[in-house]
Amino acid sequence: MAAVGKKAVMTKVDIKNYLEKIYNVPVAAVRTRIQYGANNKRNHRNQRVKKPDYKVAYVQLGQGKTFQFPNLFPEKEDSEAEAFDDFRKKFMEKEQQSQKGDPRRGGVPDWFGL
Repeated sequence: MAAVGKKAVMTKVDIKNYLEKIYNVPVAAVRTRIQYGANNKRNHRNQRVKKPDYKVAYVQLGQGKTFQFPNLFPEKEDSEAEAFDDFRKKFMEKEQQSQKGDPRRGGVPDWFGL
């Protein structure tokens, strides 16, 4: 049975397995510590306000290995960019047409009702 109110925290073994399986990085050692949140602020009712605690992991890679973050935002292909540009041009033309005044009003602004 799981503990109520407890957050799931990764252990050293979990961190090592995660990095090796997901990022294919050889991990030599993992050190962890708990960073306690500041407890020195007070709110409008003079109650103490505590920032949450969090876990910090220091990972040592294998000899001569480096880690490079994956590219989360790869460059779009030219066809996608061209399709977006065409869509944008059509949209802007439609917007400009809708913003033109009614020629029957003779130059009187739309907000001025007769």
